[in-house]
Amino acid sequence: MVTIAIAGGSGQVAQEVIDALVATNKHEIILLTRSAPKENIGTSITQRVVDYNNTDDLVNALRGVHTVLSFIQVLLDVDQKSQKNLIDAAVLAGVKRFAPSEYGSAGTMHMPWWDGKQKIRQYLKELNEPCKVLEYCLFQPGLFLNYLAYPHKTSKHLSPLGTVFDFQNSRAITVDGYETAALTLTTVTDFATLVAKTIEYEGEWPAVGGLQGNKLTVKQIIEVGEKLRGRPFAVEKVTLEDLEKGILTSSWCLEVPHKAVSAEAAEQMLKQVTIGMLLSTAKGAWEGSDEINQLFPDYLFTRIEDFLAGVWHEASA
Repeated sequence: MVTIAIAGGSGQVAQEVIDALVATNKHEIILLTRSAPKENIGTSITQRVVDYNNTDDLVNALRGVHTVLSFIQVLLDVDQKSQKNLIDAAVLAGVKRFAPSEYGSAGTMHMPWWDGKQKIRQYLKELNEPCKVLEYCLFQPGLFLNYLAYPHKTSKHLSPLGTVFDFQNSRAITVDGYETAALTLTTVTDFATLVAKTIEYEGEWPAVGGLQGNKLTVKQIIEVGEKLRGRPFAVEKVTLEDLEKGILTSSWCLEVPHKAVSAEAAEQMLKQVTIGMLLSTAKGAWEGSDEINQLFPDYLFTRIEDFLAGVWHEASA
């Protein structure tokens, strides 16, 4: 048993991981919160109110903690001050392991909304030069497979999210000439389960923790969709050159704006995210590694067809 501190624990992915940790019934879990303690979070979780701008306060909150899992929203903190302070405090408090807010692609190119991840990667790398002072792991499951079930919800906390692979309407957007670009896709349940297992792993954490639930090319994902939906996909091809100029020629793009964003701002944001997803896929950002697979070679990941067959069979019934 170890003591685990969770930062940013109100997020959807964080809650999936917390549930997996609680299910093991092995660890003491501390939820770091910026405001008053939350109600109805379960008797197995302790809450500590912290000020992420106060390193001393964070050090006190982290004393006796073995592992810190950060789910802090990188988009809302341009300079990543909160996570940097959390990392500094972890070192001062004697924390053994730290997982920064990652939980997605291996690369961040063409995804400016994830610039903060690159800053934290560099911060952790420099922290351990010339000698290691904090063991850390970048957990990278790729794209959550659950998103290919959009608009259907397939887990307790993770909300549906549209992608350029629209199984609901049997359509997709691809970059012409890059149909063999590969993506890693992992269910959020497999991801959360393996994070919990990795915490129990007694060896040293790998600095990069790729999880490969499935690895398929763009072309193969579309073929799976066509098989499950029983009809051809309408595939719209866009060019790399247009995308790099900020031009999106497809007749549709992602369509799920945040409710706090105005309609005009949401339209522009979703266009930029669509372009970023297409470019980053073509450049290999979503083809993750498999370090966590290697730690647990007997773990059986959920396969894409098994997972989505149930979703789309029920939807068609």
